Amino acid sequence: MARRKTHPARRTPSNTGTLTFPTGPVPISTGTAEVIRDPDRPDHVTLHVNGVPSSSLDLGDPGFLDFEYMQQMAAVVGLLPAGPLRVLHLGAAGSALARYVEHERPGSRQLGVDLDARLIELVREWFALPRAPRLRLRADDAGRALAGVHPESFDVVIRDVFAGDATPGHLVGTRFAHTARRALRPGGVLLLNCADRPPLTVTRQELASLAEVFGPSAAVSGRLAAVAEPAILKGRRYGNVVLAAVRSGPGHTDLRDPALGRALRTLAVPATLLAGEDATRLAGTAPPLATAPDPTAPDPAAPAHG
Repeated sequence: MARRKTHPARRTPSNTGTLTFPTGPVPISTGTAEVIRDPDRPDHVTLHVNGVPSSSLDLGDPGFLDFEYMQQMAAVVGLLPAGPLRVLHLGAAGSALARYVEHERPGSRQLGVDLDARLIELVREWFALPRAPRLRLRADDAGRALAGVHPESFDVVIRDVFAGDATPGHLVGTRFAHTARRALRPGGVLLLNCADRPPLTVTRQELASLAEVFGPSAAVSGRLAAVAEPAILKGRRYGNVVLAAVRSGPGHTDLRDPALGRALRTLAVPATLLAGEDATRLAGTAPPLATAPDPTAPDPAAPAHG
């Protein structure tokens, strides 16, 4: 679930104007998919899944991100040490963020997971996605795939999965956060796309869940944050909130870094960073969420805090 913005892309030479896409929706395993091309910018396409904008790409510029929440996630990823990353995308769709990571961090190894097997086949056919092993795409339930990865195998885990306008119950809460934390290397970051409306009840409960799993020191050590447009954080309208939690480790990223705040404020649509104690205040007295049972996934042991 995302809002779009319009801004100039970083242009690169391209012959993608000659590409053709199906006219109208095509069937996929979970409904329909449609590629809509911008008549003014032929390289700019939007993937709609079941009528909802799911991914926006510039086929001539893999470093282009159109959705605000993805730009905010990219700013957080930019704090991690230079060099290739190992990234797990739960909710692959058109893989816009995976293309961005490939562009900005050459040599990265990424795994994108999407429930819809046919959609994965189509985006491979339609878009210029990196090939395996740089980007592997897997058709699977996100919770089951996450539970099956090796411990401490990713620098970044991104959850961007929706059923309608909400994240499925087995992909939120403390049990999910434990499983995601287990998949992260020390110093790795978990990024959640949380679509919420006033009074941000889901956001507060998800923050409380992250605080419980990532440990009592997560906020005071700058390992917990929320990012969104000011109007959303003030509870004035529906929108996307990016939640970030960092697994403790030597030299782990401090989300209170002024550079992150500056990067977010200078986006075309400025965003506010609530990190550390500000994130704790946003969570308030909200209780952690209990993750809904997922019969398709194994039961990983909950690791220690941090």
